[in-house]
Amino acid sequence: MKTDNDSDQQDISNNETKPTKTSAESGWRGSADVWLQAAYDALIESGIDAVRIQPLAKKLQLSRTSFYWFFKDRDELLNGLLSQWRNKNSGNLVTQAGAYAESIAEAILNLFDCWLSQDLFDSQFEFAVRSWALQSAEVAEQIAEADEARLEALRQMFIRFGFEAQKADVRARTIYLTQIGYISMKSDEDLHTRLQRISDYVEIFTGQAPEPRELERFYARHKG
Repeated sequence: MKTDNDSDQQDISNNETKPTKTSAESGWRGSADVWLQAAYDALIESGIDAVRIQPLAKKLQLSRTSFYWFFKDRDELLNGLLSQWRNKNSGNLVTQAGAYAESIAEAILNLFDCWLSQDLFDSQFEFAVRSWALQSAEVAEQIAEADEARLEALRQMFIRFGFEAQKADVRARTIYLTQIGYISMKSDEDLHTRLQRISDYVEIFTGQAPEPRELERFYARHKG
């Protein structure tokens, strides 16, 4: 992915050339995962403009040249971040929407696992990437593709339980846009408060109250 103001030349001093993997270097260089984690941390903390090679190297206490053992350039690092975001947030949401459920109410509870577990859906990452999209048409395009894929998964979830296509689409949008609103507003609810609202959300979104056994299974996953 090309960026507007961060070329390879900006990260290589005037008299240096980009090192190759045959360069004679000693010591630990980190790993691709270490550099990606540092990039993720910078993105979450300070936004996309903070994801630059020299500051990341300083934070990791690694040489800047070590970066090039794992990534061609900054663009490749940024693409790695976007790949992580797609795999985690979109991948898990789609999987949860298609998970086995006895009823539409339980299907929604499966989906709600995403909103309550950062292992399934990283809301901070979502906010940071959506903020990044305000500066990048390419990232905005990827956001739009992800939104459509997620909405389609939710539509199919409702259709699977007998909802007509138009109603499935509206219900899917209601659920999804509500959650994106939570993320965009950085809504701060403690776990107890959010769990208290779950049953009512399910009933509003589906027209069905969840069965006590369905709620018990859900609460067991998130109260432990």
